[in-house]
Order: sequence, then C-alpha cells, then structure tokens
Amino acid sequence: METHGPLGILWVGLGLCCFYIGLIWINTLLGVVLTPLFLVPLTWLQDRLSGKSSVRG
Repeated sequence: METHGPLGILWVGLGLCCFYIGLIWINTLLGVVLTPLFLVPLTWLQDRLSGKSSVRG
C-alpha cells in the first residue's frame, strides 16, 4: 500500500474544495443565464395565447 502522508491529503482536499466551488459557481451561472432564455419566450407565448396585444409607446 502506498501512502502520501498528510501533505498529500491536504493537497487532495484543496483540489476537491476548488472543484466543488467551481461546480457550484458554474451551476449558479447557468441558472442565471439560462432562466431568462426560457422565461422570456414563455411570457411571449402566454401573451399571444391570451390574446393581449403588445403595448408600445
């Protein structure tokens, strides 16, 4: 069995911590960017189906 000691454990822990921080960050970013891409056309569709005309002025 091969061991890398306490420094290896700290190194792997730091790497996993950075990985999970990056994973949370990219999931948050995707949620912020992708949500309007689905919500805006959905509101357009709802307005069109309900018969409301767009108000511009």
